[in-house]
Amino acid sequence: MEKILIDTDVVLDFFFDREPFAEDASKILSLCERGVVRGFITPVLISNVYYLLRKTAKHEKVIGSLKTLLTIVAVAVIDKETVLTALNSTFTDFEDALQNFAAQSERDIEVIITRNTKDYKWSSLSVMTPESYLRALDGVSTNLK
Repeated sequence: MEKILIDTDVVLDFFFDREPFAEDASKILSLCERGVVRGFITPVLISNVYYLLRKTAKHEKVIGSLKTLLTIVAVAVIDKETVLTALNSTFTDFEDALQNFAAQSERDIEVIITRNTKDYKWSSLSVMTPESYLRALDGVSTNLK
């Protein structure tokens, strides 16, 4: 089963129903839920999403939403080595660097799914938008819908 890291923007597209991106974000999370792919997020994502969702919803609702998310995705580890690698990298966005190097240190993650592909130009992993990832999968399998 392919392993993917899902970037913060994709999860926010889903939670905030941001058009025209919400449908693809929902499909990516559905693939994780159905076990077609194994999705990963980072602790940074949880913190950022909590902070942004909390501006529009009560603590209990946000916590419930994050717990539901954690039933369908795994959490990649960010340790001291990951942080130091991110700090010493050529990435200009520190959050993206953390996510990238967390994905690289997690065994077998092959793809980062993000709408901000340019932010990952230094990544050694494959970086795809949700739309392009879904198109590529659709070309491989008709069992996605």
